[in-house]
Amino acid sequence: MQGTQVALESNTFFLIIEYIAILCCGMVGGLSAIRKGYDLFAILITAWLTALGGGIIRDVMLGAVPPVGISDRGFVFTALASGVLVAVIHPEVDKLKWSMTTFDAIAVGMFAVNGTEKAMLYGTSGMTAVFMGMFTALAGGLIRDMLINEVPVVIRDKHWYAVPSAVGCVATVFVCKGVQAGVINQTAEIVIDVCVVVLVVAMRLLSVKFNLMLPGAVERHHTYLPGGRR
Repeated sequence: MQGTQVALESNTFFLIIEYIAILCCGMVGGLSAIRKGYDLFAILITAWLTALGGGIIRDVMLGAVPPVGISDRGFVFTALASGVLVAVIHPEVDKLKWSMTTFDAIAVGMFAVNGTEKAMLYGTSGMTAVFMGMFTALAGGLIRDMLINEVPVVIRDKHWYAVPSAVGCVATVFVCKGVQAGVINQTAEIVIDVCVVVLVVAMRLLSVKFNLMLPGAVERHHTYLPGGRR
């Protein structure tokens, strides 16, 4: 196994962005609990699981224990602080829908890239790394919605949500392969990772702005069965 620090986390600026993403992700989760009328403890748990639940699942599956979601003080305190913060300013946060959508998209992009890179650093295959990256990006929201008895947003939201994260994870695998082959250096890796995050954010926001959705099942009005009438 190689080092366990992903490229974006090696830069102080992007580490700060990750903390902001955790904070905003936690506030989105805490706000969901507030809308249900839950108490402060439930708000804190929901905020923490939304922000760090995906990373906990990823780390457990990778064998990277204890997971950063319970061992990294900075991450844990930031997630819990987001719950306390949203418990106080939830009326304002509730009105900042576009801003929160933007920060949530940034969180999805950051978590997708970081989760995929960490999986690759632990020696997984590219396909496994894609799943790990998507777990990191999406599982926190999935846990939150299951916890508060809601249809998971990854299914409920018809706009592009899982698709941008999948694109980001696949792109990150190719970047990591380039690094392993010695074609891409660390500086170039950081630049490309940023571009991947921007791509994920752009796809998510454009889908919301212009109401872009994937097609559903093919609409049919007749059945065709062997020996049956048409």
